[in-house]
Amino acid sequence: MATASAAAVPAASEPQVRHKGLITLAIMLATIMQVLDTTIANVALPSMTGDLGASQDTINWVLTSYIVAAAIATPLTGWLSDRFGRRELFLVSIVGFVATSVACGLAWSLPSMVGFRLMQGLFGAAIVPLSQTFLLDINSREKAGQAMAMWGAGIMVGPIIGPTLGGWLTESFNWRWVFFINLPVGILAFLGCAAFLPRSARRLRRFDMIGFGLLALGIGALQMILDRGAEVDWFAAGEIWVYTVLTAAGLWMFAVHIMTTDKPFLDPAIFADRNFATGLVFIFVIGVLLLSSLALLPPMLSKIFGYPVVTTGLVMAPRGVGTMISMLLVGRLVRVVDPRLLVVTGLSLTALSLWEMTGFTPQMDAWPVIRSGVTQGLGLGLVFVPLSTVAFATLDPKFRADATSLFSLVRNIGSSIGISLVSVLLTRNVQVNHAELAASISPFNPVLQQASPAAAAGNASALATLDQLVNAQAAMISYVDDFWLMMWVTLAAIPLALLMRRPAR
Repeated sequence: MATASAAAVPAASEPQVRHKGLITLAIMLATIMQVLDTTIANVALPSMTGDLGASQDTINWVLTSYIVAAAIATPLTGWLSDRFGRRELFLVSIVGFVATSVACGLAWSLPSMVGFRLMQGLFGAAIVPLSQTFLLDINSREKAGQAMAMWGAGIMVGPIIGPTLGGWLTESFNWRWVFFINLPVGILAFLGCAAFLPRSARRLRRFDMIGFGLLALGIGALQMILDRGAEVDWFAAGEIWVYTVLTAAGLWMFAVHIMTTDKPFLDPAIFADRNFATGLVFIFVIGVLLLSSLALLPPMLSKIFGYPVVTTGLVMAPRGVGTMISMLLVGRLVRVVDPRLLVVTGLSLTALSLWEMTGFTPQMDAWPVIRSGVTQGLGLGLVFVPLSTVAFATLDPKFRADATSLFSLVRNIGSSIGISLVSVLLTRNVQVNHAELAASISPFNPVLQQASPAAAAGNASALATLDQLVNAQAAMISYVDDFWLMMWVTLAAIPLALLMRRPAR
């Protein structure tokens, strides 16, 4: 009981925290640095392939190694912060992340790059959940909404600007600067945190090796399914079936273990809080929506509309502007408006933007992409802050470090599942749509004879041009199908808001 009260002190004694603005700035620098790395390296993969002597298939391990390592290490955040102190763990994480980022930039081969990315994922796993924990600790409950607005802005804008920044660095300098850029940011974040970050009480608890091992097995195998599935044609490959069995067995045995052991790795009492349990479902949906649309739009703008990387980034930038605007507004609104109403409004705006995206055509200009992006940014911003505020409003502070790590883990898993789902549907629908469209193309079709007599006559150049048009239409229809799916997922999540309790004013 003494430990629990000690853990609750930072939130209760918020006015005594000095240099709160500098602490927030330093924390957010570290957070944005880590979040950017989830997407900034994607556009640099083609450039890495030749320098590292990798193939198109093996270069994806640069992304997979980081994602799997971060997913496995994230649940450790709560135990490590209790054992060694939140401040100490945060500082070590920043130093380790920056050092391994520099090592990635100096990598000389694919195995060295994969090894450094594994270490980068391990060190970076604790940064996001601890940053959320610190902001909740140093702010009173009345100001939690504003704190979560600041934190959410970094979490949601980072993935949006990541591909643009990565493309610019790769084109202007070299792919290695995608990793070197973390050095100056990390130094500033470390100096600020080392100077001003308050210490927290430590809480000794036994490390549940069995529980962690089972959870790591389940999460690691799940991430391997999501990252390797598209390359090996999913369940047509034996390795995916092995990963599926390991995922089901690991997570099932973990659930049984924490319910039956005396001192589990994750206390089941954390799930008894209805707001937090519902918040996990919501943040999973947000993860699906946020990065799924970001995964779809760049290739769509590049392949169908022919936009270069920098233009694609400029067209998608207003999405981040919309998010920032809603974050600034909702940080204050959450104190006077029922957060559940804000969540419903945000999801409704997100569904509206996805409905707008179902009207995309290859002949349109950039304006529909910009307009729907701003609407979606406003909607996701309205959801994220109230959700983070309500999810932790009634939770015992002693569970805060474990809860924030679980929050980040579920969001990341949602992102991985969402990206894999829309990608596999896109690939398969392109083939189906192409076959259906091509079936109507025949030299005896009077419409074809009128529209393109040369193609109807069998001219090779005209047929090649016609095939390009069919490919573009098939791809566009497939993208629209994905947007429809995401819209229905968003609408289905709205009733979950009714399950959450409104926190006391």
